[in-house]
Amino acid sequence: MPWSEAMTPVRMRRVAVVVPQTGLRDALVRIAEEGCVELDRAEDAAPGAAAVRLQRLRGQGTTSESQSTAPAVLAVTAPDLDMLDHRRQVALLAGEAQLEERAQGAVRQGEVAALAGWCPAAEVPRVADRLAAAGGALLPLPLPRGTDPPTLLRSGRAASFTSLVTTYGTPAYADLDPSWPAGLAYVVMFGIMFGDVGHGALLVLGALALRLGWPRPLARLTRLWPFLAYAGVAAMVAGVAYGEFFGPTGLLPVLWLSPLDEPARLLAAAVIFGAGLLVLAHAAGAVNRVRENGWAVGLYAASGCAGLLFYLGLALAAAGLLLHWQALAVAGAACAAAGLGLVGFGLFRVTAGGGAGVAETVVRLFDVVVRTGTNTLSFARLAAFGLTHAALADLVWRGTVALAGRGAAGVAGAAVLFVVGTALSFGLEALVAGVQALRLEFYELFSRLFEIEGRPFRPWHVPPAEPADPAAKVITCSPG
Repeated sequence: MPWSEAMTPVRMRRVAVVVPQTGLRDALVRIAEEGCVELDRAEDAAPGAAAVRLQRLRGQGTTSESQSTAPAVLAVTAPDLDMLDHRRQVALLAGEAQLEERAQGAVRQGEVAALAGWCPAAEVPRVADRLAAAGGALLPLPLPRGTDPPTLLRSGRAASFTSLVTTYGTPAYADLDPSWPAGLAYVVMFGIMFGDVGHGALLVLGALALRLGWPRPLARLTRLWPFLAYAGVAAMVAGVAYGEFFGPTGLLPVLWLSPLDEPARLLAAAVIFGAGLLVLAHAAGAVNRVRENGWAVGLYAASGCAGLLFYLGLALAAAGLLLHWQALAVAGAACAAAGLGLVGFGLFRVTAGGGAGVAETVVRLFDVVVRTGTNTLSFARLAAFGLTHAALADLVWRGTVALAGRGAAGVAGAAVLFVVGTALSFGLEALVAGVQALRLEFYELFSRLFEIEGRPFRPWHVPPAEPADPAAKVITCSPG
């Protein structure tokens, strides 16, 4: 898959489901089984017969907990609702209630019924074939004016990272899909703060256990095991660079720097790394603003092209000053001034004008400048928490070594101290690093990507009842 396709949401098509009225139920059952079409639903639709029976059963409390929480299923042919009610077949009633709700959204003309909805473009041929077997058709429609398609983020290798994005919000359909870059940035930031080969290996082992379904209470989180594994690998890579293996045990050489010995160098590296991430976030934000509103808005937005030019100029000016390259510093300052001027013009355009508009623009420009500086310096927390992690591991290791030299009792105490101390520092620092990486992701990076929020794609999916299900076999209506 080309990277440009991997960085965009799944392409959607507006479609119409057209079937004979006699085949509407069959078509809806097929659509529900496929689970890749989002059908428009009628507003303020009255509850259908199945919905009324379902509400009564749940309101009476006559169903067991397993019945009331059972997922909805659909009988292949229309069932006897009274029999479902009598036998308290909640799952089948729930499926029928959903089918009734979708059927009420159909437009009927003569012997034909039609429903509108959304479907991933790649799935249209397959769904059309399924509907053709029921005497229906799936017809592509033009995109309605003023309506954006729902957003479906891509599955595959980046699937474990999509929850990181959707927890913050749903990207607009026109925006880039930041799932895999955001996930990669997260695990790298986590690794910098949690750099230790031993601790990272424990995370990888935990990911493998989660992949195998252990412990069972966490089985619902199995899909996140790659995310945990990547974080563990990033921590191991950083640990190799730091020379940390359950702390500064001396078992590994320092390949880059020791956090406890060179904190200033680690701090500078963290801020430079954060500045690089902010440049990428500004670039992605500029693409999003242009896609959302065109060049007229995207050019002047603080999270658009003007903001990107301003931040790039500041970065070049800072690099020129540090490297004593006067030409680079001057060019960077000129770019920053031009970017800030474009931002100011864009801010002034949306004011009422006059003196009040100028004052408002100045205040908002000041906020843009201050936030740019604070957002960059915020990445210093990568070094701060990386240093804290190394200090805690060092404290545990020093205590372990001190106890180990005091006879057999000291060795036993050293073992207990190492296990308990490692468990505490591992748990505490894993939590802190996870939260801080999430905080940087949301506040410093995603705030530049998201300007408007999209609507998530919610396909209708209800599986068919098992053929062996007695309710599905016995209580269906006979022909005629």
